[in-house]
Amino acid sequence: MNQARRKALFFLVASASTAGAALAMVPREGMKSPPISAPLETLFPQRFETWKIDPDVLPLEASAEIRKVVAETYDQTLSRTYVNDRGYRVMLSVAYGGRRNQGMDIHRPEVCYPAQGLALRQSTQQIKLQLGQDELPLRRLVAGTGSRNEPISYWLVIGNSVASFGYGHRLALLKYGLTGHVPDGMLVRISSIDDDASHAFGQQDVFLKDILAAMTPEFRRRVLGQS
Repeated sequence: MNQARRKALFFLVASASTAGAALAMVPREGMKSPPISAPLETLFPQRFETWKIDPDVLPLEASAEIRKVVAETYDQTLSRTYVNDRGYRVMLSVAYGGRRNQGMDIHRPEVCYPAQGLALRQSTQQIKLQLGQDELPLRRLVAGTGSRNEPISYWLVIGNSVASFGYGHRLALLKYGLTGHVPDGMLVRISSIDDDASHAFGQQDVFLKDILAAMTPEFRRRVLGQS
């Protein structure tokens, strides 16, 4: 067997192994969870603990180009700012695609913030937020321009699990694709304007614990990738 044929056989076996491994890892239960049809405005609580919506402050406005991509990629989006009894504000942005999530990469903070003119001031880090018996993998970074400093936390849910962008996103789609299912996708992002990133992330942890506790059990599981 010549070298070219050996290489071709190697790649064929490797591809088959990858596909087989992905298929073996597919979660069988709950794969047919129906897409979210209720408005995100009603599923994410408006008031909980000491937090309420601040109608006077909105998250960063996306450019017309990004708004067009978002409209073509997602079925629902939600943007809100919450304020607590001490005056601390947290911005919430949610993008949901029931059966359309191939273009989600454009909406991740590492892409959309620089597209809006905000430089990445701190590289992305991954942490796990403990929520009682649950654990939420979070990605964190800091973006900003001039005097605006915006610490950001976010996560991506594909189907029944939290996934990362890039390879993790593609692998999650492959797992479901091998079974004939197209999973839904949800990107949840929170951020705050704060010069102290450590303080901001601490406040965001409190916010996340409070808002998740105020959701219905069914929707909380969807948001955490446990449906």
